[in-house]
Amino acid sequence: MPRLSQLMVRTALVWLAIGYTFGGLVLSTKGVPLLPGLWALRSAHIHVLLVGWTVQLACGVAFWILPRLAQGERGDERPVWGCYAAINIGVSLGVLQSVFAATAGWLRWLLLLVGALYLAAAALFLRHAWPRIRPFAVGA
Repeated sequence: MPRLSQLMVRTALVWLAIGYTFGGLVLSTKGVPLLPGLWALRSAHIHVLLVGWTVQLACGVAFWILPRLAQGERGDERPVWGCYAAINIGVSLGVLQSVFAATAGWLRWLLLLVGALYLAAAALFLRHAWPRIRPFAVGA
């Protein structure tokens, strides 16, 4: 497994642990409403698990498993590094926005930046992966 895939999968596992921690805190608040402010973590829980864990894990495995180019290489890794950075910065800003949006209303604009980072991550990964996607050859 290439180093970049290892890094993406390990970072996805860190996001998984953080996401389940957030989810556990939100769930405990539902059962015992001692700290109702923890409900602010619900949106962060979604960002972390949906993008930080699931999307990043899929990108890391896809970078590893997609067919190599004709030269036996995976191609230019810079777009995938950009994807890695955009995903993690986007998730981190999404967590900050969801936690502090109730106290600082001006942070709502941050969601646009988070969405732009997610879109950039998808475009960068697609730019790298597109030449590696080959049609299935029947009988070859």
